[in-house]
Amino acid sequence: MAVPKYCDPKTVYTPKDIQTDMLSEHGLNLSYMQAWRAKEKALQFLRANPSDSYNKLPKYFYILEETYPGSVVKLKKAADDCFLYAFVALCTSISGWQHCRPVVVVDGTFLKSAYRGIMLTTSTMDAAGTIFPLAYTVVDSENDASWKWFFEQFKEAYGERPSMCVVSDRNESILKATSIVYPGMPYYSYMWHIWTNIRSKFKKGHLQLHELWTRVHATVNRTFTMTSNIAESLNAVTKEARELPIYDLLGYMRSLLERWTKEKLLKAKGTFTYLGYKFNKELDENNTLSQKLRVRVSTDHLHTVLDGVKRYIVCLETKKCSCGKFQLDELPCAHALAALRHMKETYENYCSPYYTRKSLLLTYEMPVNPLPDESKWDVPQHILDEVVKPQAGDKRQPGRPHKERYKTFYENKVKEVQGVMWKLWR
Repeated sequence: MAVPKYCDPKTVYTPKDIQTDMLSEHGLNLSYMQAWRAKEKALQFLRANPSDSYNKLPKYFYILEETYPGSVVKLKKAADDCFLYAFVALCTSISGWQHCRPVVVVDGTFLKSAYRGIMLTTSTMDAAGTIFPLAYTVVDSENDASWKWFFEQFKEAYGERPSMCVVSDRNESILKATSIVYPGMPYYSYMWHIWTNIRSKFKKGHLQLHELWTRVHATVNRTFTMTSNIAESLNAVTKEARELPIYDLLGYMRSLLERWTKEKLLKAKGTFTYLGYKFNKELDENNTLSQKLRVRVSTDHLHTVLDGVKRYIVCLETKKCSCGKFQLDELPCAHALAALRHMKETYENYCSPYYTRKSLLLTYEMPVNPLPDESKWDVPQHILDEVVKPQAGDKRQPGRPHKERYKTFYENKVKEVQGVMWKLWR
């Protein structure tokens, strides 16, 4: 169902647009602040009072559990009924997770609604190389307690799998939480935000060498999941939705999963290659490179492949190559493909099962069905009577606080510059 234009968080309708429309359609000349206040009133009318949004959570979580049996949804409150945490992992994600590599990418991002907070997300990569969301959570802040609670709920929903690992940006609270909830499980922090700031100071080759080094020395094979890029991409998708009240935000996330599941299942059914899109493309590139290679010495499983003056040893039995890519990518490299062509073998038995079209179809096998209309919800009275107050702490003040913040910042800068000039003049 299409979202009404002005209810869609992605719709950009600025006070300047309101001024222009009111002047052209009604002949009214509004000031900027009048247009801004009108927009705030309209948004409040569409999205209701942000504090009332918290009281809707108990019945919403009840309907989620009824609509999606096997899901793990949790709501935690403080002793005074103030909101603390909310966790959602739908049964469709839990089912699809079994057909994806057990590499969990986690991240947190700020909410921009009236009561602020942090949204924590976990995701992984599917057989097409695209984002597969696993769970989403709203907490008060990124601290030891919230991350520990988050991973406890995640473990209840997804358990623990062999060769499982966590990838994130550098966050001490995540490291502490994983070491408590998943003792012994590898944790890889990738300083994404730092690298983006200093990227211009390094050549591209240096960054690639750093990524390859982290993969080679990792105790668990993360294959193509070298950074927390998919978490950053998910944050970008939800940028506008993070301005919504918590009830609407959680509804938006569920709708996003519903839409993505349908779209990706259709694409999977329209895929006729053995591997998913990303990995099939990688295999095609390797196959092109393998055309110029020669196999010099060959036994049943051991092959010497020549690439100009360079020599590589390929062992098909152990699925390894001296270049390192065969075993790290779990996909035949150019040298392995040359050896397979020499042996007149196909590549299918030498690819990870997590890359196949079959895994992709199984990942999205269980659909995310739409929720029934809210007017038809049958919720027990004790759930309706449950009280959830907004999280403790100062509410964001109305108006345009960012303007005042920037004003203060620039005033301080001007004073700083004036002070330096005065010292130089003296």
